Amino acid sequence: MGELIANFGTGQVPMVAYLGVSLIMFFSGVYGFLTRKSLLMILVAVELMLNAVDINFVVFNRFLFPGQFEGFFFALFTIAIAACETAVAIAIIINIYRNINSVQVGELDEMKE
Repeated sequence: MGELIANFGTGQVPMVAYLGVSLIMFFSGVYGFLTRKSLLMILVAVELMLNAVDINFVVFNRFLFPGQFEGFFFALFTIAIAACETAVAIAIIINIYRNINSVQVGELDEMKE
């Protein structure tokens, strides 16, 4: 842990700072996923969690393997998957809205009838 904070005076941001931001983003996404009632807000929370994972990929690549780009490629792959997931989720949400005129999670029981 000491070597992660030791480079603090050199102008380089320590790994712990990046991981702290990522941790806050991830748990904000988890909180949003568990507490929101709107399907769109749940989708935003899932995207926030995926972005936190992307930060972790890049940070661990930067600090553990500085000359290689595997973490960056994993992050780009995750971003592409998240974009596809968002497009499909928004299409589903639009169809739900057309059928029941609401995007609230509690009102999805109307689709059973």
